[in-house]
Amino acid sequence: QVRLQESGPGLVKPSQTLSLTCTVSGGSITSSPYAWSWIRQPPGKGLEWMGLIRDDGSTAYTPSLKSRTSISRDTSKNQFSLQLSSVTPEDTAVYYCARRNGFYFGYDYWGQGTQVTVSS
Repeated sequence: QVRLQESGPGLVKPSQTLSLTCTVSGGSITSSPYAWSWIRQPPGKGLEWMGLIRDDGSTAYTPSLKSRTSISRDTSKNQFSLQLSSVTPEDTAVYYCARRNGFYFGYDYWGQGTQVTVSS
């Protein structure tokens, strides 16, 4: 059973960098054909895919956030992380990490989500 757990501060000030970590257990983040994603849901809105890091360490980002987003990993800890710079209140959301299964390109495991509020 694969489990994902998000961690990080729940409150970030405007213009600062939001940093979250997803700790994975029950499966390796270097195993193929899997990719590890960050997805968020602002209040009252739908899910927004932010980006992913693949089993080979390559990354992909949604164009609207690409200039502010960085996803990295620590294979020794089986973790991957999100950094979102220059945040504004519009970045307030529940942030999820999830595994994309390359056999059918769907998401099969999710973290429970973590609320991040951007406010001074």
